[in-house]
Amino acid sequence: MAPLRLFIALAFSALVAACGASGEEKGRDRPPPLVKAEPATTMRFVDRIEAVGNAVANEQVTISAPVTERIVRLNFDDGSFVRRGQVVAILQQAQEEAQLAEVQARARQADQQLGRITQLKNRGFATRADYDAQVAAAAAARAQGQQVRAQIGERVITAPFSGWVSLRNISAGAIVSQGSAIATISDVSTIKLDFPVPETMLSVIRPGQGIIGVSAAWPDQPFRGVIHTIDPVVDPATRAVTVRARIPNPDRRLRPGMMLTVGIETAPRLSLSVPELAVVGEGERRYVFVLGEGNRARRTEVRTGIRSGGRVEVLEGLRPGQRVISEGVVKVTDGMTVRVGGAGNAQGRADRGPGGGGEGAQPRRQSPGGP
Repeated sequence: MAPLRLFIALAFSALVAACGASGEEKGRDRPPPLVKAEPATTMRFVDRIEAVGNAVANEQVTISAPVTERIVRLNFDDGSFVRRGQVVAILQQAQEEAQLAEVQARARQADQQLGRITQLKNRGFATRADYDAQVAAAAAARAQGQQVRAQIGERVITAPFSGWVSLRNISAGAIVSQGSAIATISDVSTIKLDFPVPETMLSVIRPGQGIIGVSAAWPDQPFRGVIHTIDPVVDPATRAVTVRARIPNPDRRLRPGMMLTVGIETAPRLSLSVPELAVVGEGERRYVFVLGEGNRARRTEVRTGIRSGGRVEVLEGLRPGQRVISEGVVKVTDGMTVRVGGAGNAQGRADRGPGGGGEGAQPRRQSPGGP
């Protein structure tokens, strides 16, 4: 009975050993995982402050009737362009013209009388008081004439600056009251963009700094401008300060009242970068797999910065030109040998050159966007 048990035990051990050997053989026959890799390259990164701003015309005014009167003529159409000093509207002025004619007649009479008094005074037949009274009368007549001319001038309404006129909501022949709106003129050649910035960001913004605005109406066209003014007063309710930027608007795509998303670029710099898929996170730590001799992957800890354009800024842990696994990191463990495939890896090997350096890699331009 004992020999039989010994025989069974030996047979079972042999079977287990054979299965183990078969598994090891299969493991040795399994090919290394296929991954993609590319070198760490330098690109431009910028920190961004995000805000929402309101577009304001460079200059805008609503022209109103200075007096209650009938409109005789309107010299603009809907959305037309007017130049500075151009007549926009003419109000009725027949009564004022009649008054002007009357005042001018009185002024001529006063001047003639003054001439006669002057001659009599020079010959000693007029007193100084008579002469002074006539001088005052002539001056009063001239002043009345200037007053009536001013009243006539108020009825000729001109554009204070060049710009585009809003939709016309009034017609010739209508009687307008004092203060009634006739037209709104907007200079939109430049747009003022007002947006709030937290007071904690005051140390990183300054006049002349570049901004990028994006409108929902033109999502694919960034509008670039510069900060012009920073409000000297912080709003105590919001703890924010209003910043005004100016954006050139030659094609008039931006309109007053539009809302734009604003990005302020700060701290521009050139930093090392790797693809986002190359970075593996474990808690607060970040790692990449660096390819060494014989395509052996080595897990390397890195310190990362911001993200932009599908790439991650690397502050510490890598050197330019080192190849990192960009796709297939989930199949790789530390020290594993891998197979590198993909067209981009040939370029990576070419950039490294026979010496393994990476200084030949060219920086990539960052597309506008937030971190």
